[in-house]
Formats: sequence, structure tokens, C-alpha cells
Amino acid sequence: MEKRTHRPKEPALEALEPVAQEATALLAAAKTEIRRAYIGESLTIELLLAALLARGHVLLEGVPGIAKTTLVKTFASILGCDFSRVQFTPDLLPADITGAMIPNLSTNEFVLRRGPLFSNIILVDEINRAPAKTQSALLESMQEAQVTIEGVTEELPPPFMVLATQNPVEQEGVYILPEAQLDRFLFKIRMGYPSDESERAFLKLYNHAIPNLQGIIGRATLLRLCDGADTVYIDDELIDYIVRLSKATRHHSAVRLGASPRASLWLLKAAKAYGLLSGRTFVTPDDIRTVAPFVLEHRIILTPEAELDGVQVQDILNESVQNTVFTSQ
Repeated sequence: MEKRTHRPKEPALEALEPVAQEATALLAAAKTEIRRAYIGESLTIELLLAALLARGHVLLEGVPGIAKTTLVKTFASILGCDFSRVQFTPDLLPADITGAMIPNLSTNEFVLRRGPLFSNIILVDEINRAPAKTQSALLESMQEAQVTIEGVTEELPPPFMVLATQNPVEQEGVYILPEAQLDRFLFKIRMGYPSDESERAFLKLYNHAIPNLQGIIGRATLLRLCDGADTVYIDDELIDYIVRLSKATRHHSAVRLGASPRASLWLLKAAKAYGLLSGRTFVTPDDIRTVAPFVLEHRIILTPEAELDGVQVQDILNESVQNTVFTSQ
């Protein structure tokens, strides 16, 4: 019979217990503070913080006007970290985001003028509006947490997280993100129209001036939680479960390209971070099932025949999760 919790067989990780409790308390405080300026699902906030603790990046997809940018700015404001926003446009150059070497006339030397990437939290608004050359400037920073400017490599300050938005329906003046760039994002979160109740709450909230939000976490705390997420215990049986779940997407008849080993690794990291935010020092099967759709959806490519038949990637993922049963010995 499947276990709802999967405790480690080795001695409990007592040193991690206070960190797990702190993570849960901070998540609750973050939700409370964010709701002062944003009305939306709790799971979205949980996923943003889990991605940050897993040292990953997030792509938010949705039509204009559903508060994607508001969510990111609100999320960044409570972290107490450096924040930059970049509006991607067709004329944006790589140096506009990475920085450039400029002459210092007083010393007759070139000095580095750091771009907006030299922050902890980066909002890339409408990422698919910039051409491929500018988008590629993000790849090194997202994968290696560094940028190279005219042969000089500069490390980016931790924690480093890119939160990008894109409009899925607009086709004029946009550049489709290639698979290699999509693979740099830990989560892809689809944001739809709110329910009637949520929209009424939103209108009431913005009927008055929004108060300034407080930074309630801080850079040192975030780094400590990131280190704690790395040490969350995951049983070998759950690692095997992740492998079988990824394998199920690769061998589906409607799939041309399934989840890669890198996707499996990100699924493991995301599950550990989500487990820590839930107040645990170990991963459960439900942690994996919760984050799996957001980790895997943008990494799966359907066959042309399946697309013509109207098959959705979400359907493939639901089927793979249902057919891949976790059983503990």
C-alpha cells in the first residue's frame, strides 16, 4: 500500500527540523503579505518560493491583464533582496541586460557598467518580444549564475532568480522560445482568468491605495533555506519513482520528445524544496506529484499527429501520473 509520508530509514535529520519549521512559518507570512497586493491561488505563491529555494527560474504564461507582473513585483518586494525589471522589446540588445565595458575618462581605463542582471530577482517582462540574440544572453546567467562581458566573466550575486512572463496568444512581433531556453526554467506556470469571487476581491482591493509591502525574509535567510532544501532527505524508492515518471512521458505514443534526465533532476530538487516548505525534512510522493506538472509540461513535445488530434500535454502528464504508481516495499 502506498505511504502518505515516506520517512527516512536513517536517523532523523534533527539539525534540519528548525529550518523546516522556519520555512513553513515564512511561507505563511509570505502568503499573508502578498495577499495585501495580489489575489490569486496559494499554490502559485508556494511554487515561486519553492523555485527560489531550489535555485531555479520560473516562466509565467498568460494573457495580458491577469496580474503576472504584479505577482512578480509583489513577490520580490517581500524577499528583501535586490530587484530589477527588464521590459523585453525587439530593439533590446544583449549589453542592455548584461552590462558593458565603458571608458573612464579620468583614468583612461575601461570599467564594467553592470546591467540589470546583477540583481537577486530579475523580472523579464514579455520575454518572447526580444530577438534570439538578446534571449541567448540570458542562457549563461540562468544556467551558470554568471555573465561574460567582452571576455570577462562575472559571477551573479546569490540568490539569483529569473521570473519571466509571456503572452501565449499574441503572434505579432514575438519570438518563440527555443526548447533549450525553455529547459532553463524550473517551472512553467499557466495563469488564467480569475474566478468571479477572486475578481470581486481584486476590485475591492484596488479600490483603495495599496500599502507598501515589507521585506519579511532577507537574503541571509533565503540562502540558509536554499542550503536546507539541498539536504532534505529523499528515499531511493522515490528517486526510482521520479525515473519511472519521466520514462512514462518518453514512451507515450503521443509524445515526440519526453522528459530528459535534466527534467528528472529538477523534479527531484523541486520536490525537496516543496517538502521543506511543508515543514518536513523528507520528500513524500505527494510532493513529487504536486510539482511534476509544472516541471515537465514545457519539456514535452507532442507528435504532429497528436497535435492535430487536439491532444494536450496536460492530458499526457495526468495520464503518466495516474499510470505511474508509487509502491513502497
